[in-house]
Amino acid sequence: MKAQWFNDNVERYDSWFDRNRLAYESEIEAIRMLVQVSGKGLEIGVGTGRFAAPLGLQFGIEPSYEMGKYAETRGVEVILGVGENLPCKKCSFDIVLMVTTIFFMTDVPEAIREAYRVLKCGGYIVIGFVDRKSSLGNFYENNKGKNVFYKPATFFPWMM
Repeated sequence: MKAQWFNDNVERYDSWFDRNRLAYESEIEAIRMLVQVSGKGLEIGVGTGRFAAPLGLQFGIEPSYEMGKYAETRGVEVILGVGENLPCKKCSFDIVLMVTTIFFMTDVPEAIREAYRVLKCGGYIVIGFVDRKSSLGNFYENNKGKNVFYKPATFFPWMM
């Protein structure tokens, strides 16, 4: 189970954002520039809440119990679950966010269908990921065996 890798490495995962503060803050700012984050929000694969909390998203779906507990300390209401089977009502959210989440999903098209299902009419789905063909994507792909988080990841090019 992929969630176990995250359960066992919560502090290591979360500290990346502190060690790479400029990269992290630029990602937050890019999302803010892309969409007006308002209304009821959900992050799929909320992790430790590093995106949901500063963006004001109230809810998160997370398969890793330990990560979810950490996100709750940041004020995010976390539901244990996966993006491919969201335990949410249809048309519930104004914005659905997935940041570096699709790498770890077993069925990406189903997760996108689920995100669309829970999205209100006129809402936004934002998917942030590292393009496999970018220099960073190539680095991650070539070093997967050395990184506990990216070892189970499947990277995608931005256009398939």
